[in-house]
Amino acid sequence: MNYINKQRFSIKFDEWYRTLSSVLFLPPSRSYVEIDGDEVRVQMGWAFRSCFPITAVASATETYEKPLSRGVHGFAGRWLVNGSGQGILTINLKPAQRGYLMGFPVRLQQLMLSMEEPAALVAALTNAS
Repeated sequence: MNYINKQRFSIKFDEWYRTLSSVLFLPPSRSYVEIDGDEVRVQMGWAFRSCFPITAVASATETYEKPLSRGVHGFAGRWLVNGSGQGILTINLKPAQRGYLMGFPVRLQQLMLSMEEPAALVAALTNAS
């Protein structure tokens, strides 16, 4: 691991969901995207995690969708990991990667995340790949 190049980006939480998620042991402090050298790690407490090579990032763009739901939701390779309806970033992955929902493997082709600084994460992902 190269600690010099490690960057961590916080998942954005609405104030009401910050409280609820903390009660559910999904605190914002354990919800992030981390770039460490050539690896990208995504974590939302115990509910979701994934680690994939940065070269699998086909695109990363800010989107202006405002999902109503919060938490971890998905189907058929498309997953939403969010604590807010704002700051949504869409990461398309090629080839598909693996994630884990409550410890069970899931397929990731598209990952949507609510980020505190979506533009900074887009820059980090696109500059590194």
